[in-house]
Amino acid sequence: MKALFNKIDKRELKKALYSDPQNRVTLSFYKYRPIESPQEFRDNIYLDWESWGVLGRVYISNEGVNAQISIEKSKLGGFKEFLQGSPFFEGTFFNLAVEDDGKSFFVLKVMVKKKIVADGIDEGGFDLSNCGQRLSAKQFNELTSKPDTIVVDMRNHYESEVGHFVNAICPSVDSFRESLPVVEKMISGKKSQNIILYCTGGIRCEKASAWFKHKGFQNVFQLEGGIINYYHQAKSQGLENKFLGKNFVFDERLGERISNDIISQCHQCGKPCDNHTNCKNDGCHLLFIQCEECSNKFQNCCSKKCQEIINLPIEEQKKLRRGVKNGPKVFKKGRANHLRVI
Repeated sequence: MKALFNKIDKRELKKALYSDPQNRVTLSFYKYRPIESPQEFRDNIYLDWESWGVLGRVYISNEGVNAQISIEKSKLGGFKEFLQGSPFFEGTFFNLAVEDDGKSFFVLKVMVKKKIVADGIDEGGFDLSNCGQRLSAKQFNELTSKPDTIVVDMRNHYESEVGHFVNAICPSVDSFRESLPVVEKMISGKKSQNIILYCTGGIRCEKASAWFKHKGFQNVFQLEGGIINYYHQAKSQGLENKFLGKNFVFDERLGERISNDIISQCHQCGKPCDNHTNCKNDGCHLLFIQCEECSNKFQNCCSKKCQEIINLPIEEQKKLRRGVKNGPKVFKKGRANHLRVI
C-alpha cells in the first residue's frame, strides 16, 4: 500500500525542487461543501494528488476543503479537469498566483482540521451558504467609489501591513477568529450600509460575509476570488488597480506584488520595505519585515541575540532550543518587543 504522508527529509525535498527543470505553477482554491468522513476524504485526496505530482498544503474538515498547491504547468489543465469531473469539486474557482517562480511548496501536506478556516463560531442557526453577493473587479471598483461604502480587510495585521485596498478598514488582529468580533464592533450601527469584505483568495470573506448577514447586516458583499482574482481581472480588463502594495501569501514566497507602492517599513531600521522573512534562528522563526541592508547586517535574523545563536555550533544551538516553546512568539507575527515600532 502506498504511503499516506511524506517520509522524505524536507532539506532533500527542497534540493530536489530547486534542481527540477520542470516549470510549476501555484494555485489556490477552496470548496465549502459538507464532508461526512474527513479522514477518508483526506487519504483519497493525498493518493490522488500525489500521483499528479502536486505539492502544497491542504486542509480538510467537515465543512470542506482549503488548498494552496503547485503543480507542473504541463499538468495543470488535466488536473483541473480531473477535479471538476468529481461531484465535490464541480464548479470550483481556481486562483493562479500573481508572481510565481514555481518554488512555493516543496512537499504535499494534507491535514484534517476541525474547520478549514478557524473562526471561533459556535452559534446555532449560522448558515454558511447564505453568504454575501460576489463582486467582480469592475463591480468592486464601482461600488467602492460610492461614499457610503465600507471596505473591510478580513486578513491579519501582518498581511494588510504590506498591502491593502485604498481606504480599507484593516483590523489589528493576529487571526481570523479574532477579526470577526473586532470587525463587527467596528461596523456596528451601519447595518444598512454597503459592506464589502475581501481577503487573499476569497475563503475567509465568504465565511465572514455569511456571519455578518447572520448578525443582521443587510448589504454585505465579497470580492470574488479575493485580491488574487482582482489583480488578474483588473490587468486583463484595463481597470484601475485600487490595491496598494503586496499581497501576503502563506507559502515560500511570502508575498506577490500587486502594485509598485511600498506602504510598510523595515522592522529593524524603518526604511521603506515590504519583504517578509522568517528569522533564521531555528529557535525563533519570527515573521517580520526586513530590508536587504538589515538582512546582511543581522544575517537574516530578527535580533543580535538570534544572530549570535546561529553562529554557534549546531549542537549548541540544539541545546538552546531543547524544551523551548516558541509557538506564541511565532503566532504574534512581528509583535515582538525587540522589533522597531513603526
